[in-house]
Amino acid sequence: MSAAWRFAAVPLFVCLALSGCENRITAVNSEKSTDVNMQEAANRADGILDAVLAKIHPGLQWAHGPTSAGGCDVSRMRVVMTIISTERRGNFLGVVERFWRSNGFRIKAVNNDADFPAIYARTSDGFGASLSFGGEGQAFFEVDSPCVEKSEVAESTTPPSGRSYEGVYPLPRPNIRSPFWSAGAP
Repeated sequence: MSAAWRFAAVPLFVCLALSGCENRITAVNSEKSTDVNMQEAANRADGILDAVLAKIHPGLQWAHGPTSAGGCDVSRMRVVMTIISTERRGNFLGVVERFWRSNGFRIKAVNNDADFPAIYARTSDGFGASLSFGGEGQAFFEVDSPCVEKSEVAESTTPPSGRSYEGVYPLPRPNIRSPFWSAGAP
């Protein structure tokens, strides 16, 4: 193996081992990374988010977080406005994990931190999905695409389940009480 090949192979191996960037390798080796553009990837991300939020019962109120578009990827976020008590976070994470597993997602990591728990998964087509808790127990769902063909990306057309908070940044902390999700008992 030539020195030049070894020099190029090390970052490639690190990329594969640490970040699961299989689809980015395609982009390096060809003009077009996939047959999907950024808008189609954003639509797929919305579908993943819509599906998981529809399976959470009782339902939640959520608002759109920012859409971010990188050089060849896109991410969508949903910010949960329902207060999820510390005592109910395990139930909440369990519902999401079971739904993702039953739909073929591979669970990549689980953070069992009492204050900031999270779960990270990947779809069979390379989309990353996460549920994480931030300050004051606010839950965030995010879906990131693999590297896809560059295109314009419109905002999501899925209506939020509560107030839209259009033009408000940052979004307020969770402020909607639920008899179930906000309860102080497990």
